[in-house]
Amino acid sequence: MTKPLARPKRKDPLKKTRLPLLPAGMRSRTAHGLTAAAAEGRFQLQVCADCAQVVYPPRDACPRCLSHRLPFRDADNRGTLLAETTIRTSTDVYFRERMPWRIGTVALDAGPSIVAHLHGDLREGERTRLQLKLDKSGQAIVMALPAEDTPDMHDDPQWRELTCDPKYRRVLITDGRTAVGQAMAEALSQAGAAIVFVGIADPWKPFPGEDRLRKIERVETVALDLTDTLSVNECAGEFAPKIDILINTAEHVRAGGIIERKGLTVTREELEIRYFGLTRLAQAFGPVLRARGADGVNSAAAFVNLLSVYALANWPAYGAFSAAEAACLSAAQSLRAELRPGGVKVLNVFFGPLETEWYQTVQPPKVAPSALARATVSALQQGLEDVFVGDVAEDIRARLAVNAKALERELGS
Repeated sequence: MTKPLARPKRKDPLKKTRLPLLPAGMRSRTAHGLTAAAAEGRFQLQVCADCAQVVYPPRDACPRCLSHRLPFRDADNRGTLLAETTIRTSTDVYFRERMPWRIGTVALDAGPSIVAHLHGDLREGERTRLQLKLDKSGQAIVMALPAEDTPDMHDDPQWRELTCDPKYRRVLITDGRTAVGQAMAEALSQAGAAIVFVGIADPWKPFPGEDRLRKIERVETVALDLTDTLSVNECAGEFAPKIDILINTAEHVRAGGIIERKGLTVTREELEIRYFGLTRLAQAFGPVLRARGADGVNSAAAFVNLLSVYALANWPAYGAFSAAEAACLSAAQSLRAELRPGGVKVLNVFFGPLETEWYQTVQPPKVAPSALARATVSALQQGLEDVFVGDVAEDIRARLAVNAKALERELGS
């Protein structure tokens, strides 16, 4: 059984920080179908559209009928572990620092056999369930887990290498004045974070929920104003070396499209808080996060962006806001590529209208801040890259995959 993870000791400041190393990152364009599934926590394999053969590894033609029609579809992830082995030495510089490493051959009920990384609680001959995970280089790998959850299974070293579990990690939430920021602090505390730093702009100014926020276990408020470069840099100078997970909860939601707004004041505020705030965070905290990607058991793990799902498809009723969110999404994709050399994941959490005052006139369904916080913590525990929270976000994701132009027209009607 997996040994419970012990709270790490305070790091010796004279001890050298290991440089981040990455596993092999080359994949074919076809194989990136697995990467797309892993990013959202799905288990998908190629299924021939002509003969229904389930195919693995990814190919450009069906091995049975030679058809080129091999879409990725959800597949049965259950199987049996046929054989296992433990690798104790490797010429690969990434794996040699993480030996021993267990791998095995799994016969899927769906048909193919797969060589997978093995969870420590799984033994030869046992039933298993496979998951697609993203490794440190951002590529898809297959992980075999026990058929049923086991005690402390998330503390397994091989599993933890593929996830961003907040347990015993130090987290910074950028805005504690919002309902989402406060719910996030509570969820992370319950998930076992070592300490949760919560940024507060203008700490002298009271705000709703302040007393409850300060009573949450292991929460500490810090001065942080994303519209002030000096404030962000000062916060990073003091706390960046301590932060393992950064969660940007800053928000600026205003209704209205482009034409009906008079002047650029509100638009500047949106960009200042959302896009420029994200840029300031990336420039101040990003280099330290990237350098600490291999800093012991609780190395730097994730940079989390909370994004409206209308970053993917503009909603004219909140048109200018949607455009600012789209800018943040593009910046997050750049940030993902820049942080990857350190093995740090960038998690984008897409959500629909929230149960907050700025969406008061919007009809349900809406997302409660507590539900958004729980979904974010779960995504960190699973090591995902893209998460859609709530019925509206899931619906838009599905409709974009079918007909993006139809969605554009429907949102604008």
